[in-house]
Amino acid sequence: MIAREGLPFILIALAIASTALWGATRWNSLTLTIIATLFALVTIAVTMFFRDPDRSCADEPGLVVSPADGTILSIDTLSNHPVTGAGTLKISMFLSVANVHVNRVPISGRVDYVKYVPGKFLVAYLPKASEDNEHTEIGMTDSTGRKVVFKQIAGTIARRIVCRIKGGEELAIGSRFGLIRFGSRMEVFLPAGSAVTVATGDKVRGGETVIGRLTGHQSQASSKSGHMGANTV
Repeated sequence: MIAREGLPFILIALAIASTALWGATRWNSLTLTIIATLFALVTIAVTMFFRDPDRSCADEPGLVVSPADGTILSIDTLSNHPVTGAGTLKISMFLSVANVHVNRVPISGRVDYVKYVPGKFLVAYLPKASEDNEHTEIGMTDSTGRKVVFKQIAGTIARRIVCRIKGGEELAIGSRFGLIRFGSRMEVFLPAGSAVTVATGDKVRGGETVIGRLTGHQSQASSKSGHMGANTV
């Protein structure tokens, strides 16, 4: 399966390759043969980038799956977070151009908010890219009131974030919700007490690899804080 956002790029590259091949055959042109070969390779590369394989995972209470394919960059504990509260666990991952770039929902629950933030296009694996780069932040609440936040972050090459989520939607864990073109960063914020099941350097698969488990119920104070801070992250 191919992500629909990639079809224009694939068709353009394929059209150029086909036209150049037709010209190379008609006029016996070495230059056009080279152009046709190059764009045939581009077509293959772009098709691979926008691949969208089927994934499946168990929908168990409290389960958190990776929202993207990539490599775990870091796992940090934050002193506070406007939505998920004190002791928030932050899991950061880097997506190379070779990874599948279709993004998936990490938990089952209701979408509280979706916020786009314009910014820079620093190299995505740098820590400061988390706040300085263009990104889209999504907040969700599961059926027991536990809140999870995740962010699509653009990089130097990835300059187009696609997010199809809207506030108020009920989404199932592992469902597709968007993508980031050509290399990027994803982050997931889990409330205190959650168990992280991955380590720095691990390779993860979106919608399939379990990266954490939520425990307990979100406190009323944290829930109020998350609602008030949703637009100030």
